[in-house]
Amino acid sequence: MADLDAAGRKELLTELGLPGFRAKQLSNHYFARLVDDPSEMTDLPSAERDRLVAGLLPELMTPLRAMQTDDGQTVKTLWKLFDGALVESVLMRYPERVTMCVSSQAGCGMACPFCATGQGGLQRNMSTAEIVEQVLAGARALHRGEVAGGPGRVSNVVFMGMGEPLANYNAVIGAVRRLTDPQPDGLGMSARGITVSTVGLVPRIKQLATEGIPVTLALSLHAPDDELRDDLVPINNRWKVHEAVEAAWEYARTTKRRVSIEYALIKDVNDQAWRADLLGDVLSSYGDWGWVHVNLIPLNPIENSKWTASRPQDEREFVRRLIAKGIPTTVRDTRGREIDAACGQLAAQG
Repeated sequence: MADLDAAGRKELLTELGLPGFRAKQLSNHYFARLVDDPSEMTDLPSAERDRLVAGLLPELMTPLRAMQTDDGQTVKTLWKLFDGALVESVLMRYPERVTMCVSSQAGCGMACPFCATGQGGLQRNMSTAEIVEQVLAGARALHRGEVAGGPGRVSNVVFMGMGEPLANYNAVIGAVRRLTDPQPDGLGMSARGITVSTVGLVPRIKQLATEGIPVTLALSLHAPDDELRDDLVPINNRWKVHEAVEAAWEYARTTKRRVSIEYALIKDVNDQAWRADLLGDVLSSYGDWGWVHVNLIPLNPIENSKWTASRPQDEREFVRRLIAKGIPTTVRDTRGREIDAACGQLAAQG
């Protein structure tokens, strides 16, 4: 269903010898009614229902385990994909919104040494439908009142789970389009509620700016200088700090959407006051028209890691110096650390 647009779904059913107009009915069940049980699709003739569902809604992924924290308002789900690959997604409920953190790859090939996903390597890209299903599963659970806090809806999606989203560009863009397509062709979300993260694949950042979908871009920088970033974010050996930041600035200029700079604070590694000054200088060199916001992330612990989060006083000084340079800065409210569901912790262990 989600791999195809409305015309593609209709064409597929026609090829299967089924009425093309049934595609819209199936889309209405999946995206608008949030139904995944064929027995509830009573407007479909029983003689055709199984073939229709098999053709457009085959079972792609199976939940193996769900773990909860924050009184049930943070839920991490371990999924088994059809070929046995494992991925994780996280639902986070806040007073004013519900955010789904979704994976775009099984594993990750970027090899950032402070990230559990990166240490596991890349198994494969996920399909558009597999990405979308993570969001729809959360939407169904909220719709049915299965998440603490009562019935609700997904308001935000962040591509910050397993994988480098822009390394699986076509599937990720397909997922964004399905999430933002008006119901019943898609979920009908606002593009402004979607954030796509990247470690800095410069050509893909530039391509994303041409798509006409004003999602928020999040650039995982983690260091303002090439010497350190070469080690922390190995892709920096291909595209340097100034190239990644300039591409992000061009994205903001083209889309009129403020870019988020993600920066994991690591004790005695990248949290020095002079690096805060350097980061402020790098970002402000592109002008002070509010194109950027820095999101500092206290490093989340992963097994066998030599690194840990910054001291509170060093974190405060880092924030102070960025703000003194005129850079809007916040420290992320980390959710799910207790169940290894926080940023950098997803490892999809069976």
